[in-house]
Amino acid sequence: MSSSLPVLKVPLHVPALEEVAKVLELGLKKNFADVRVDVVDCPDLTQPPFQLASTGLCGNPRLADVGGVPNLIPLANSAKNYNMEEMAGLLELPYGLLVGAGAGPNHVAGVNCEMACNIKFEQSREKTENRTCFFKVNPKDETHLQLDLKSTEFSLMANLFCSDGEPGKVIEAVAKRRTGPLSYMTCLRKALADHFASKPVGMGGTFAIEKGKAKLHIMPSFSKVPLTCDEDVDKWLKYYEMSAPIICVGELISHDPDLDLRMEHFHCYSDHGEGGHYHYDTTPNEVEYRGYFNIAEYMFRIDKPLETHMIGRD
Repeated sequence: MSSSLPVLKVPLHVPALEEVAKVLELGLKKNFADVRVDVVDCPDLTQPPFQLASTGLCGNPRLADVGGVPNLIPLANSAKNYNMEEMAGLLELPYGLLVGAGAGPNHVAGVNCEMACNIKFEQSREKTENRTCFFKVNPKDETHLQLDLKSTEFSLMANLFCSDGEPGKVIEAVAKRRTGPLSYMTCLRKALADHFASKPVGMGGTFAIEKGKAKLHIMPSFSKVPLTCDEDVDKWLKYYEMSAPIICVGELISHDPDLDLRMEHFHCYSDHGEGGHYHYDTTPNEVEYRGYFNIAEYMFRIDKPLETHMIGRD
């Protein structure tokens, strides 16, 4: 599949997994009561609870930041629609695993929605495993709904961790009982940023909220009036408290090497139909996290918006 989208491929700093594991453990211990971070053989992530589209997170690991929040805010750009198969080609991983967070295909779903990308491409496209989930706000009563939709399309933006999807060594990060103010995701990113400073370290994969509840949002229909500040965005979004077990997929980066990146972005799904954009847990005394991550070798900045801002990037 040919593409005319502009692509920047930037090498990232790639420290040893063992070094990263020590850094993450120290960071998590500042924010959680019980912490364990190890380098392990990746478990079969196609199995419950994770149910990824491929077994592992190894082989040519890389991140993709596609489009961006400026395509949504202040007003949505309806022309910004993308295809995961196209992304796999641009990432030089035509048969890769792509997992992460993005906006669902409003032009397919008929409404603005959230996407938890989870797809493994195969040479025979009939064998491609697409476990991607989409979530929308019910316009009747503002409850949340999982869409009955299987699509490789998405809109506006995405933040993806991508690899060959093979078994191998990964970082396992377990954290229980939050004692500090940072979310699990932000705690991991901040630990990397504090240790590696201006060296950009990218990391992605999946984590499970095994116990407790979390605050998630789902985007409603596109705003008809410009969203000009974070307060506008906060009033527009629809927030929900959702219950474990919840699976989150996405990526984070410790330092932006002048690419106008979203620094962290994870979206969630579950067997019980709950999902959306992860913010933080709401039950710190009982929450339990278990994550599996790999370190990215490259960042692919795809179709970077020409005009940008920092609104709505939480």
